[in-house]
Amino acid sequence: MKKVLLTSVAIAGLVLSGCSKKTPEVDMNANASDANMHQHDSMSDADRLAALIASIQGQVQNVYFDFDKFNVKASEQGKVSQNASLFNQHGANTLSIKVEGNCDEWGTDEYNYALGLKRAKSVKDALVRNGVSEDRIAVVSYGESSPVCTTKSKSCDAENRRVEFKVLP
Repeated sequence: MKKVLLTSVAIAGLVLSGCSKKTPEVDMNANASDANMHQHDSMSDADRLAALIASIQGQVQNVYFDFDKFNVKASEQGKVSQNASLFNQHGANTLSIKVEGNCDEWGTDEYNYALGLKRAKSVKDALVRNGVSEDRIAVVSYGESSPVCTTKSKSCDAENRRVEFKVLP
Protein backbone atom coordinates (compact mmCIF):
# COMPACT_ATOMS: atom_id res chain seq x y z
CA MET A 1 0.00 0.00 0.00
CA LYS A 2 2.89 2.27 0.76
CA LYS A 3 4.34 1.67 -2.73
CA VAL A 4 1.05 2.55 -4.41
CA LEU A 5 0.77 5.77 -2.40
CA LEU A 6 4.34 6.85 -3.22
CA THR A 7 3.90 5.99 -6.90
CA SER A 8 0.65 7.97 -7.04
CA VAL A 9 2.28 10.97 -5.38
CA ALA A 10 5.24 10.79 -7.81
CA ILE A 11 2.95 10.58 -10.85
CA ALA A 12 0.81 13.47 -9.61
CA GLY A 13 3.94 15.55 -9.07
CA LEU A 14 5.15 14.87 -12.61
CA VAL A 15 1.78 15.66 -14.15
CA LEU A 16 1.37 18.92 -12.24
CA SER A 17 4.93 20.12 -12.88
CA GLY A 18 4.58 19.44 -16.62
CA CYS A 19 1.54 21.70 -16.93
CA SER A 20 3.16 25.09 -16.42
CA LYS A 21 1.62 28.39 -17.48
CA LYS A 22 4.34 29.28 -20.05
CA THR A 23 3.26 31.30 -23.05
CA PRO A 24 4.24 29.52 -26.24
CA GLU A 25 6.75 31.30 -28.47
CA VAL A 26 5.50 32.01 -31.98
CA ASP A 27 7.82 32.63 -34.92
CA MET A 28 6.10 35.39 -36.90
CA ASN A 29 8.47 34.86 -39.86
CA ALA A 30 7.24 31.30 -40.20
CA ASN A 31 3.69 32.53 -40.73
CA ALA A 32 4.85 35.03 -43.35
CA SER A 33 6.82 32.43 -45.28
CA ASP A 34 3.90 30.00 -45.03
CA ALA A 35 1.67 32.68 -46.53
CA ASN A 36 4.18 33.30 -49.34
CA MET A 37 4.47 29.58 -50.03
CA HIS A 38 0.67 29.28 -50.08
CA GLN A 39 0.50 32.21 -52.50
CA HIS A 40 3.22 30.60 -54.66
CA ASP A 41 1.31 27.32 -54.56
CA SER A 42 -1.84 29.09 -55.70
CA MET A 43 -0.10 30.39 -58.86
CA SER A 44 -0.90 28.38 -61.95
CA ASP A 45 1.89 26.66 -63.87
CA ALA A 46 1.40 29.16 -66.68
CA ASP A 47 1.79 32.08 -64.25
CA ARG A 48 4.98 30.58 -62.80
CA LEU A 49 6.36 30.03 -66.30
CA ALA A 50 5.50 33.58 -67.35
CA ALA A 51 7.15 34.94 -64.20
CA LEU A 52 10.31 32.91 -64.88
CA ILE A 53 10.46 34.08 -68.50
CA ALA A 54 9.98 37.72 -67.45
CA SER A 55 12.67 37.38 -64.79
CA ILE A 56 15.20 35.91 -67.22
CA GLN A 57 14.30 38.36 -69.99
CA GLY A 58 14.81 41.25 -67.56
CA GLN A 59 18.33 40.10 -66.69
CA VAL A 60 19.67 38.89 -70.04
CA GLN A 61 22.30 41.14 -71.66
CA ASN A 62 22.88 41.96 -75.32
CA VAL A 63 26.22 41.03 -76.88
CA TYR A 64 27.93 43.71 -79.01
CA PHE A 65 30.32 43.37 -81.96
CA ASP A 66 33.01 45.36 -83.72
CA PHE A 67 32.43 46.77 -87.20
CA ASP A 68 32.24 44.03 -89.84
CA LYS A 69 33.03 41.29 -87.25
CA PHE A 70 31.08 38.29 -86.01
CA ASN A 71 33.40 36.74 -83.43
CA VAL A 72 32.46 37.27 -79.77
CA LYS A 73 34.99 39.71 -78.31
CA ALA A 74 36.81 38.81 -75.09
CA SER A 75 35.12 41.78 -73.41
CA GLU A 76 31.70 40.27 -74.23
CA GLN A 77 32.45 36.69 -73.07
CA GLY A 78 31.32 37.49 -69.51
CA LYS A 79 27.89 38.50 -70.80
CA VAL A 80 27.58 35.24 -72.71
CA SER A 81 28.52 33.27 -69.56
CA GLN A 82 26.05 35.18 -67.39
CA ASN A 83 23.30 34.68 -69.97
CA ALA A 84 24.09 30.96 -70.12
CA SER A 85 23.75 30.79 -66.32
CA LEU A 86 20.33 32.43 -66.57
CA PHE A 87 19.24 30.02 -69.30
CA ASN A 88 20.49 27.02 -67.28
CA GLN A 89 18.96 27.97 -63.92
CA HIS A 90 16.52 25.66 -62.17
CA GLY A 91 13.23 25.50 -64.05
CA ALA A 92 14.54 27.21 -67.18
CA ASN A 93 15.79 24.08 -68.93
CA THR A 94 12.50 23.69 -70.82
CA LEU A 95 12.58 27.23 -72.23
CA SER A 96 13.72 28.04 -75.76
CA ILE A 97 16.06 30.88 -76.61
CA LYS A 98 15.92 32.90 -79.83
CA VAL A 99 19.27 34.52 -80.66
CA GLU A 100 18.73 37.55 -82.90
CA GLY A 101 21.64 38.94 -84.95
CA ASN A 102 21.60 42.63 -85.89
CA CYS A 103 23.85 44.97 -87.88
CA ASP A 104 24.43 48.65 -88.48
CA GLU A 105 23.33 50.25 -91.75
CA TRP A 106 26.67 49.89 -93.56
CA GLY A 107 26.70 47.28 -96.32
CA THR A 108 24.07 45.79 -98.58
CA ASP A 109 20.93 44.19 -97.24
CA GLU A 110 22.21 40.76 -98.26
CA TYR A 111 25.60 41.29 -96.65
CA ASN A 112 24.07 42.53 -93.38
CA TYR A 113 21.61 39.65 -93.28
CA ALA A 114 24.50 37.17 -93.64
CA LEU A 115 26.61 39.04 -91.04
CA GLY A 116 23.69 39.09 -88.57
CA LEU A 117 23.28 35.35 -89.02
CA LYS A 118 27.02 34.77 -88.43
CA ARG A 119 26.79 36.84 -85.24
CA ALA A 120 23.79 34.88 -84.00
CA LYS A 121 25.52 31.55 -84.76
CA SER A 122 28.70 32.72 -83.05
CA VAL A 123 26.77 33.53 -79.87
CA LYS A 124 24.82 30.27 -80.10
CA ASP A 125 28.11 28.35 -80.23
CA ALA A 126 29.38 30.28 -77.21
CA LEU A 127 26.19 29.47 -75.27
CA VAL A 128 26.55 25.79 -76.13
CA ARG A 129 30.16 25.86 -74.88
CA ASN A 130 28.72 27.29 -71.65
CA GLY A 131 26.35 24.35 -71.20
CA VAL A 132 23.13 25.49 -72.88
CA SER A 133 21.56 22.66 -74.87
CA GLU A 134 21.92 23.32 -78.61
CA ASP A 135 18.39 22.12 -79.38
CA ARG A 136 16.93 24.91 -77.22
CA ILE A 137 18.53 27.66 -79.31
CA ALA A 138 17.19 29.12 -82.57
CA VAL A 139 19.05 31.77 -84.56
CA VAL A 140 17.65 34.52 -86.74
CA SER A 141 19.11 37.53 -88.52
CA TYR A 142 17.41 40.89 -88.84
CA GLY A 143 20.36 42.42 -90.67
CA GLU A 144 20.00 46.19 -90.48
CA SER A 145 16.18 46.14 -90.27
CA SER A 146 15.85 46.45 -86.45
CA PRO A 147 18.02 49.36 -85.34
CA VAL A 148 17.84 50.54 -81.74
CA CYS A 149 19.47 53.84 -82.66
CA THR A 150 19.01 55.87 -85.85
CA THR A 151 21.32 58.82 -85.26
CA LYS A 152 24.12 59.07 -87.82
CA SER A 153 27.08 58.49 -85.49
CA LYS A 154 29.71 55.86 -84.70
CA SER A 155 28.31 55.30 -81.20
CA CYS A 156 24.85 54.73 -82.63
CA ASP A 157 26.23 52.28 -85.20
CA ALA A 158 27.97 50.41 -82.35
CA GLU A 159 24.64 50.02 -80.51
CA ASN A 160 23.10 48.42 -83.61
CA ARG A 161 25.89 45.80 -84.01
CA ARG A 162 24.42 43.38 -81.48
CA VAL A 163 22.83 40.07 -80.66
CA GLU A 164 19.64 40.14 -78.61
CA PHE A 165 17.90 37.24 -76.84
CA LYS A 166 14.23 36.34 -76.58
CA VAL A 167 13.19 33.71 -74.03
CA LEU A 168 10.26 31.60 -75.21
CA PRO A 169 8.10 28.92 -73.56
